[in-house]
Amino acid sequence: MLRTTLAGLRAHKLRLLLTAVAITLGVGFISGTFVLTDTLDKGVSKTFARSADKVDYAVLPKSDDPDQGISPALLREMKALPGVTDVQGAVQGDAALVGKDGKAVGDFPTVGMSVPSGRLLRYEIDKGRPPAGAGETVLDSQLAKREGFSVGNTVTILDKGNRPHRFAVVGLVDFGIDQEASFRGAVGFDPATAMRMTGEKTYRELDIAGGTRAAVKAAAGGSNRVYTGEELGARLAKAAGADTKIIRTGLLIFGLVAMLVSALVIYNTFSILIAQRMREMALLRCVGATRRQVFGSVVVESAVVGLVGSLLGIVAGVGLGEGALVVVNKLNERIAVAGPSLTVRTVAVGLVVGIVVTVLSALLPARAATRVAPVAALRADLEPGSGRFRLGLVRTALAVLLGVAGLAIGVAGSLVMHKGETAMYAVAFAGGVFFLGVIAAMPALVRPLGRVAGAAPARLGGVPGRLAVANAQRAPRRTATTTIALTVGVGLMSLFAVVAASAKATAAQKLEEQFPVQFQIRPQSFDGTLPHALTESLRTRPEVTDTVETRRKETRVGGDEDDISTITTSALGRLLKPDFKQGSLDAALKPGTAMVDEETAKAPDRGLGKTLQVRTAHGIVPVKVTAVYGAGASLDGIIVPESDFTRYFGPTDPEAVYVRTRDDLSAYQARRAVDEAARPYPAAKVESSAEFKESMTKAIDTVLMIFGGMLGLAIVIALFGIANTLTLSVVERTRESALLRALGLTKRQLRRMLSVEALVMAVIGAATGVVLGVGFGWAATNAMASDSIFALPYLQVVGFVVLAGAAGMLAAVLPARRAAKTSIVESLAHD
Repeated sequence: MLRTTLAGLRAHKLRLLLTAVAITLGVGFISGTFVLTDTLDKGVSKTFARSADKVDYAVLPKSDDPDQGISPALLREMKALPGVTDVQGAVQGDAALVGKDGKAVGDFPTVGMSVPSGRLLRYEIDKGRPPAGAGETVLDSQLAKREGFSVGNTVTILDKGNRPHRFAVVGLVDFGIDQEASFRGAVGFDPATAMRMTGEKTYRELDIAGGTRAAVKAAAGGSNRVYTGEELGARLAKAAGADTKIIRTGLLIFGLVAMLVSALVIYNTFSILIAQRMREMALLRCVGATRRQVFGSVVVESAVVGLVGSLLGIVAGVGLGEGALVVVNKLNERIAVAGPSLTVRTVAVGLVVGIVVTVLSALLPARAATRVAPVAALRADLEPGSGRFRLGLVRTALAVLLGVAGLAIGVAGSLVMHKGETAMYAVAFAGGVFFLGVIAAMPALVRPLGRVAGAAPARLGGVPGRLAVANAQRAPRRTATTTIALTVGVGLMSLFAVVAASAKATAAQKLEEQFPVQFQIRPQSFDGTLPHALTESLRTRPEVTDTVETRRKETRVGGDEDDISTITTSALGRLLKPDFKQGSLDAALKPGTAMVDEETAKAPDRGLGKTLQVRTAHGIVPVKVTAVYGAGASLDGIIVPESDFTRYFGPTDPEAVYVRTRDDLSAYQARRAVDEAARPYPAAKVESSAEFKESMTKAIDTVLMIFGGMLGLAIVIALFGIANTLTLSVVERTRESALLRALGLTKRQLRRMLSVEALVMAVIGAATGVVLGVGFGWAATNAMASDSIFALPYLQVVGFVVLAGAAGMLAAVLPARRAAKTSIVESLAHD
């Protein structure tokens, strides 16, 4: 029986190859993911190990709190230890580099870092030398390239208080081992200058050359940890490797989606193959083969297909991983990239996943093969799966149960449950349950969906069009399994498109609230402020009609630390219009009062009518809550009248300034006026509502493009499934096609018939996916937040169906050519 099975495989090489393609793509994606992330991990580990080799011992605080640093006194104590030849303290804080346009570069301040000289220099000097004096600096190599600076230039850097200082650039450094520096860019100084510029009083880390671990550990005390150079390298590599774990998890999710679609394609392929070989199976039974042997032969065939597909997938995965590494290196040259890392684990996972998925997908068809009666060898059967299809009582009940359960959970997650992560998980689970119900019911839906999808082709395509629609409908099980694979990919694409469009719409509405005026000016640093002089300068400009300040102070409210804020009183109710849930604006503007947002009002003793005990510069002051407002309008937390805020805390600089210009100005004139006022203040970042909206939209589109590219693999596999089904169907319907040719159907009409059949199947699958994707996209949008806005991207949704139909017709090209080339006489003699 084994020899018979292997002989059958050798005789049908094309069938083997077509069946293996789907598993090759799925395994290739998974293997490529492991190759990519393993290579990145290996490069990261080598980079950090090479850096840490320069250190004998490192002392770091046990606490992760950046405020809990290492005192300079401990550094001096370490220098006095026997055998210690050098000790360097690592300083890190904000030190914003000013670009050639006079503004601080980037959305966040560049990192100010200490760069020692000598053996303990852990960074790579790409050009020049380390800094050695109060007037020298080094720049991050990528930052310098981006901003157009080089060795020998003079640059301006802002200290902690945003005061400018001039430095000579003496070197370009690769700060790649520091993740924060890689993200924000960095400037380096000698340790003393780094402390002065960043305002830091302690060290992040002490690097030590020489000495003994026992002596270093004793001096470090119980509040610090001591690492050897090797341990430090492993620790840094592990911290940096966390990102690759996230990448691996995300990519594997898409790989599993691809494998699910592959499983559906393989199941359908084996179902057709078994059905076509019914007489062959029956003849084997007639000559003595047992049911177990027939079952075993199908399982062996599936295992061989799985093995071939998995081996090809592993090879493809290495190529995909290497290609991804090239892309990653182009995007970030700091990432160390060696040759692709193919581990035993990657090979094992690829083989196991590929073979197991293939064998499991073939079990039901194999079981069906054992039910072929020997007498079936003596008669010719109808096309398998054709004829009128009935779900049956059990399958109907299962489809209804899963569908109702999925809808109920989805409605609960989107409309009943508290908005947030739990509700999102509920909607995702509901989508999976409902999809299972669709799988169960799909064969019964093929005929009505086929009539709808084939209405236009049947009317416009003449006889070939009507025959194509009938062909797509006459084998409901086969068509259902073929189309459901496409439904998975298109459904997920539609879901992400709806969520992305809804996110844009929601963000656009919030933008109207957060940017009630054309411009917003904020400090570059996380906790910085803007000089009040900037506001005064803006108010003197004729182009500006309104200037609004927001100020904030961290203090104790009752027994907790909290922020008290205020906003220019004249803007409330005119430019900024809070949505009051309780109380009113008039009540909130009275002396000795405060208004709070809904979330704050939920806290004990902070609701309407409660009195807050606020610590001010003059002692504890009672403040009564007289209004509760909804989220948005650029307001949050506890807000007191502007005059009260000044009385409580004295004059303070604003944390943000909103600017409204005259309506008769062009966008260019308005922006120039605001930029001119902000030019003397390098750390003041000017954003317009249009620029912010554009950057937000680009970010969402980028994410959607990445998801779309990954889900595109599932759609490609599904299209291979359509091509596979049509190819096998062409073989199955050889005599039928020949008879149609004999009756007058031309080769061109025969090709058109098969193309339209593929079109109808693709449209059924894509349309079903779009309906599911839009429905659960709506549910996901509602589950995200109470103020989310649902938006339907009509053009994208229609585009998915059109592209799927076009791709389906493209998938039918080779099967149609094969059918058209077959001899009429030989085909009529086919048995």
